[in-house]
Amino acid sequence: MSWTGWVAGWVTGVALGQSPATLEAVRLHRPDAAALAQAELTACEAKKCPDAGRLGLLAGTLVLSDGDAALARDLLARHPAPPPLEAFQAFYLGQARFYAGDPNGAAGDFERALEKASPALAVRARARLGEALLEAHRPKDAAPVLESAAAAQPTPELLFQRALTRTATGNAAGLRADLKAVALRFPTHPYAEEALEKLAALKPAVKLTLPEHLQRAKGFLSAGAATRAQEELETAEKRSLVKGAPAQAQVALLRAQVLFARSKPEEAEKALAVARKGPPAIAAEAALVVARRALRSDDNAKARALMVALDKAYPSQAAGEEGAFFAAWLDMQGGRFEDAAKSFADYEKRYKSSRRRDEAMWFRALAHLRLEQYPRAKQALDELVTAYPKTSLAPQARYWMARADELGGAKAAAVGPSYEAVISAAPASFYALLASERLHELGRTPPAAFPQPPKQLTLPRPPELELAVALTRAGLFRDAADEVQSRVSGLRSADQALPFAHALLQLGEYGHAHIVAARYLWGRAFGAKAPDALAAFYPRAFSQAVEAEATRQALDPFLVWAIMRRESAFRPEVMSAADARGLMQIIPPTATEIALKMSEPAPAPADLFAPERNIRYGAWYLAQLMKRFAHPALAAAAYNAGPKAAVRWTQERGTLPLDLFVESIPYRETRGYVKQVLADLYLYHRFYEKDGTRARLAMTVPPPATDGVSF
Repeated sequence: MSWTGWVAGWVTGVALGQSPATLEAVRLHRPDAAALAQAELTACEAKKCPDAGRLGLLAGTLVLSDGDAALARDLLARHPAPPPLEAFQAFYLGQARFYAGDPNGAAGDFERALEKASPALAVRARARLGEALLEAHRPKDAAPVLESAAAAQPTPELLFQRALTRTATGNAAGLRADLKAVALRFPTHPYAEEALEKLAALKPAVKLTLPEHLQRAKGFLSAGAATRAQEELETAEKRSLVKGAPAQAQVALLRAQVLFARSKPEEAEKALAVARKGPPAIAAEAALVVARRALRSDDNAKARALMVALDKAYPSQAAGEEGAFFAAWLDMQGGRFEDAAKSFADYEKRYKSSRRRDEAMWFRALAHLRLEQYPRAKQALDELVTAYPKTSLAPQARYWMARADELGGAKAAAVGPSYEAVISAAPASFYALLASERLHELGRTPPAAFPQPPKQLTLPRPPELELAVALTRAGLFRDAADEVQSRVSGLRSADQALPFAHALLQLGEYGHAHIVAARYLWGRAFGAKAPDALAAFYPRAFSQAVEAEATRQALDPFLVWAIMRRESAFRPEVMSAADARGLMQIIPPTATEIALKMSEPAPAPADLFAPERNIRYGAWYLAQLMKRFAHPALAAAAYNAGPKAAVRWTQERGTLPLDLFVESIPYRETRGYVKQVLADLYLYHRFYEKDGTRARLAMTVPPPATDGVSF
């Protein structure tokens, strides 16, 4: 789903032709959206209102998306569009004519759209013009159009259509290249099979090689089409392409992964046995597949034995290196800190060029910290920052160097400046927050991470955004989002980006403002610590809804914003691979559970893209987590990994101080998630709350309640 988060109430100072109810129905793709838009158009025509062109454009596009091309054509042709939107009316009229069976008429509309199209629309209009010319049996006219369109946007559709024009122009090499690209890079697309058929029909026929069959099989597997992947491997075997032990081992390795995906572990194990008899590189990968499966099943003893065996058998292979790392990591997870320290030290010596070497140095230091060997921990951390001064682990290394000094008996005068340096160097980090708490404990006043809070500027709206605003007024939210993204990609400097970001904030487009800031204003915000740049990184997005729901749930509103920032970066339209939706990234089954607890009807999945609904459910869920876990670190961990995991970690490690507890969370993703949420939570307090510097982070881990939210 790619519509923007703009709604009528968020666009300040703009009169809208459509009612808010219609715009909301459009934004959420509700089934009644087209009917509402047509009713408003009819009422407008009866009154001879000036908005008929804009209303007709919306009604026509909605009817077109519902599949009635003939009616859409009539609606779109009935009234001229207002001046900023003529190109879009021509484009959608072309779409309607094309699907109504008039490709020549469509081509004329697309050409008319290109005359006034913005850069974002021009890409789409050029592609459709080429398709329309091809459908109208004008391949020579289509050829130059599709050449440029496919070069700019090599989608499977454009590559396939360009291949057809290359047939007409005699470009045989280009034809084969495009058909192969479709078949190999987009194996699950409907055109892929048609591309294979056309390759086979060429004179001479073009047949895939074994590496190309394997590429297609991997594409099917990554797309979740394991059965299709297995069929691809079987096709390669039927064609007698799998010759020799190396090829057999390579195919067996991929087949094992396919069979595991199809829940056929016994057959997969047999395939792995074949793969492990192959060349060292393939045998090592097969052994790594087995070890990773043990690791994912939480059979840590078995996983460690397999990782150690990998390291011993394949020290010169990437899989052997991974085995050595995870064997040491599993020692850490099992509380064998002496063994872990030795194993990581050995890893550092043997794999000096490893991309994980800095991480190994960190874990070695952490093992010494857990053993209360503070001088050795500090030495390991010093080695880390000396060897890798630009590593992302530098802030935590410097914090723990100071903490190791303090735990080793150093006085406040000695460690205080080290904590202050962490705050200065990484002001938005979890470690700046921890350093502030440690300074409080030492009786010292921490320096402000940022001298001034975020400041939103009131600036003239850049003219590049006017078209996006006009599209929003017309209810063409997807087109508006495309325009904003196109304009954002054209920015080149912080000076260009700053007014653009603030214009987006004024429009309530917090997600796009954050994207602009992340690309162009990072140094200004966290290096120069400029309040105007910070405003785009830490907005009080959707403040009315957040504050209302936080008050209703007796919840800290800044925790809602911290979670929202980490989950969606303030983009209401985001949907994850796991089907988590909206600002707070709630999956439909969880939303159904929440609605049941709140005595509300279960929402449709699309309803979760509505900011108000998503915030209401997210705030309720966060409030329940805080009731059960009583600490924002644990609530964040439960939000990310689930309450059961958070309970287990507190039972296993809850006696540790908070900083060590967070470092010991076994899931890498959750560790990072908790750190970022806590850092953002307390920055929000200090930025926006009166006396926000008094907000303190509890450094002990409370036991969770035995009952409470568990989903």
